[in-house]
Amino acid sequence: MAVAVFDPLKDITETPASDLKRLGWRGVMKGVARAGRVLVTNHQEPEAVILSISEYTALVQALVAGNRAQESALETLRRSFDERLASLHAPDAGDRLRALINEPTRLGGRVKAGASH
Repeated sequence: MAVAVFDPLKDITETPASDLKRLGWRGVMKGVARAGRVLVTNHQEPEAVILSISEYTALVQALVAGNRAQESALETLRRSFDERLASLHAPDAGDRLRALINEPTRLGGRVKAGASH
């Protein structure tokens, strides 16, 4: 099964670097206004991407939203870990651990891993 490769430059309107000289900045910016972004190439090799303000803003907003989601997931994991760790500080933690270790294990053919919620 072939895995699709993401190519961020695939669907961007291209313009050669020589157009910057030939059409001038205003001419190239007309293309940016139409497409939102333009890929500048030099000898058919990608060299730069010029973005409209709205495209740039959307890109930054998506990045910030992704970072917030990642931070939120990490905070949830951290909170869960801290709650579990706090149980080790309870006055009866040593007694509970000894009782658990001394208790015979009855799995009944099932694997026990972690807490069962």
